[in-house]
Amino acid sequence: VEKTWLHIILSKYNLICLLQYTEQEKDPKFWNAWAQRTLKNALTLQELNKNKAKNLILFLGDGMGVPTVTAARILKGQLNGQNGEETQLEMDKFPFVSLSKTYNTNAQVPDSAGTATAYLCGVKANEGTVGVSAAAVRSQCNTTQGNEVTSILKWAKDAGKSVGIVTTTRVNHATPSAAYAHCVDRDWYSDNEMPAEALQAGCKDIARQLFENIPNIDVIMGGGRKYMFPKNASDIEYPNILKHSGTRKDGRNLVEEWVDRMRNKNGRYVWNKTQLLTLNPNNVDYLLGLFEPGDMTYDLERNTESDPSLTEMVDVAIKILKKNPSGFYLLVEGGRIDHGHHEGKAKQALHEAVEMDRAIGRAGLLTSDHETLTIVTADHSHVFSFGGYTPRGNTIFGLAPMLSDVDQKPFTSILYGNGPGYKVINGARENVSTVDYKGNNYQAQAAVPLNAETHGGEDVAVFAKGPLAHLLHGVHEQNYIPHVMAYAACIGQNREHCMSSSGSAGLRPAFSIVATILSAARLLC
Repeated sequence: VEKTWLHIILSKYNLICLLQYTEQEKDPKFWNAWAQRTLKNALTLQELNKNKAKNLILFLGDGMGVPTVTAARILKGQLNGQNGEETQLEMDKFPFVSLSKTYNTNAQVPDSAGTATAYLCGVKANEGTVGVSAAAVRSQCNTTQGNEVTSILKWAKDAGKSVGIVTTTRVNHATPSAAYAHCVDRDWYSDNEMPAEALQAGCKDIARQLFENIPNIDVIMGGGRKYMFPKNASDIEYPNILKHSGTRKDGRNLVEEWVDRMRNKNGRYVWNKTQLLTLNPNNVDYLLGLFEPGDMTYDLERNTESDPSLTEMVDVAIKILKKNPSGFYLLVEGGRIDHGHHEGKAKQALHEAVEMDRAIGRAGLLTSDHETLTIVTADHSHVFSFGGYTPRGNTIFGLAPMLSDVDQKPFTSILYGNGPGYKVINGARENVSTVDYKGNNYQAQAAVPLNAETHGGEDVAVFAKGPLAHLLHGVHEQNYIPHVMAYAACIGQNREHCMSSSGSAGLRPAFSIVATILSAARLLC
């Protein structure tokens, strides 16, 4: 009886989904016209943008493999009342797409530290290490010195640009830390997490390096507040909750030190959304925003009164950074896509990806493609997938349209290769129709039981637009990315091409206002 009932429900649901096809899609003219418009747009790309990049933006979706991008696209459309498959993400609109090989020097399936060193510092590295070459060994402090590698954020700062870091994780987490730190262990968030021998040997924790290695990073926003305060110091937002209290054994208050240093430099420290959004960017040159003791909350669970979204943080960051006539470099991490997947919570992960896409759109409105090179990519993938012959418009968090022909039970379209979603009840696979599989924290079924789902090892997409974006094409090593960005902006080791024999710039400066007007006029014609 139960099986018959499920078959009826699934059949009716499939019929509803099929009826969602629009009438125009039945006409070949619809598809031909769409393809011709796409072709016409593609032909305009033959006129390559060879301007010098004044600004550089890297959006890093941590764990945002291609299946995550596709599923996020469908989710975005469905949130807007559409089927979803035909929707365009903001990153989908970028004209150039390539693939990045993500392996670490010592790992086929990488971690976020070694990959961050690749796409920020331009060299591949060992898993678990940030801002050091592959000659450094994880957790061995004495392998740090002499093996440090610098990042594109530092190259940009040295060239006179403003620089910023915005993340939904801790600001001293793996991805952002490779922009400023040189550390043989990604987990050395503060001195509290370091072994005594490493401290005695002179190694510095990552939070300390955030403020000391590149002292004048213009914008820093994310979580990680507790690593900046003395051990057991009560948190301002969660007073007397021990797990949120300060962690530093050295007794330093890094936030207070930063505030004192920036007191006469138009520096502002904020820890909640109201403080952030009431700032006048024209009156702020340096900004430190630490909105949670640890990672920021998932966007689905975010307190919209007290915690800013990634989009809101990006908006403020760009408005501050773009005041510099020499331009800026901004690293933006949608870091909790990765966390959602590790927990087997696909709904959390995909909503994080959709929010990062909103932030990409906001950045596009605040900058010009004629002078801003914007890249969107991931550090690695996950063993996340969706399938099951689902019909058009099927909710991305829904069931496949058939029962398993082995155990005669329904299954969700979204599944993981491994992770915490593995469940056996009375010796058999759990019947997902008995649980809330559309819930925010539902853990999708997994083939292999693990406390935390793992990364995936396949290539990830690299989306690019702006000056010299066409250099990101084909399949490349992940460490190629910052070399392209530096070349486009004439910073770091890539400067020779920027000067012709006559002494004039080899790359054209972008006259963004004029170019924007001409582009708009061409579209109107």
